[in-house]
This record gives sequence, structure tokens and C-alpha cells, in this order.
Amino acid sequence: MVMNVSHRLVMITAIFVTVLITANIVGVKVVSFGNFILPAAVVLFPLSYIFGDILTEVYGYRWARKVIWLGFFCNLIFVLFAWVGQILPPAPLWEGQEAYESILGYTPRLLVASFSGYLAGEFVNSFILAKMKILTRGRWLWSRTIGSTIVGQGLDTLIFITAAYFGAPFFVPVMILYHWLAKIIIETIATPFTYVVVNFLKKKEAIDTYDSETNFNPFLISG
Repeated sequence: MVMNVSHRLVMITAIFVTVLITANIVGVKVVSFGNFILPAAVVLFPLSYIFGDILTEVYGYRWARKVIWLGFFCNLIFVLFAWVGQILPPAPLWEGQEAYESILGYTPRLLVASFSGYLAGEFVNSFILAKMKILTRGRWLWSRTIGSTIVGQGLDTLIFITAAYFGAPFFVPVMILYHWLAKIIIETIATPFTYVVVNFLKKKEAIDTYDSETNFNPFLISG
């Protein structure tokens, strides 16, 4: 367990939170690639899992848990003040109110879908990676990053797509499959990058955390 917070951990955390908030903004848009209909954030959400993998692999589940909750509360703050900005009276000469509400006017349904999918997916992803690290004795990093992503992203995608878009004119169940496969492909392509960052951090931080005695309760933030 890391006793002192290093600047590298702070940087990884900052990137993780930035990617998360950005993805939730971009995710408002739905894009089409032929017959494939996906949220635009399909290219961003996998990055949060990649950095989540890096956090768990190097610093352990305890730190990953703290960062996951930090990301949740930072996103909550963003959404709250985006809502405050929406209800403030617009200036007479400003013509962007409708566009503002269209992009940043999150509906309660979209928020519940996003937050629920995020928490479930990230915690499952981190838990599986930590457990697989123990079982594989630290070998085959690729199997842990991809394996945990398959389950974590699958759960995240199922919850988010279903809760956010079920009943919409463009919703079809196959959206879940397309979104899930796209995330796995991105994670797989990014595996060499994950290796580079993980090896660099382990060397510089002089740590390689195993969660052999970790309490995996996701609500134990102080642990």
C-alpha cells in the first residue's frame, strides 16, 4: 500500500477524472457508423477503464476505490453546477440557452444510468483485475486488463444503454453488443500502452501491489 501520495498518482487520478467527465459530456451525442448506432463517448469510456486498470495494477484496489469515488463526486459536482447554469436567467442578447440545455441539460434518467453504470462497471473491473493478479501471480497483464474489461465494461454498457435509451426510437438491444465490443477492441489495442505505463510506474514508484488481504467492500472509502 502506498503511504505517501506521489505526483505520478496525482497525475493518473487527474487524467482518470478528466476522461470521465469529458466522456459524460460527449456521451450525450449518438453517432452512426452505417448500421452501428453508438454514444459518441464510446471512444472515451474505455480510457477510464485503462487508467482504472493502471491504478489497480500498480497501486492496488484500495487506491483504485478512492479514485473511483473521487471521480463519482467530481462528476456529481459538474452536473450540479451545469444544472445551476441552466436555470440561471440568460442574458437577452445570448442565444445559446437552447443549445446549452440540449447538451448539458441532463435528465434524471440519463444521470441515474450514467452513475449506476460507472460505479458498477469500475468496481467490478478493479475487483476482477486485483483478484486475477493474485491468481496469475502477477503474470500475463494482458489477460487481466482485457478479462476485467470484458466483464466490467459489459456490466457498465448493459446498465447504461438500457437505462438511458430503452424506449427511445433508435434503441435496439444490439446497441449494447456494439458498444461493448467497441470498448473491448479499444482496450485490446491500447494494451501495449498499458504495459508501458504500468512498467514505468512500477519502476519509478518501486511498488507492485497485491491485494491479498484487501477488504473489497466498495463503500469502505477510508480503508
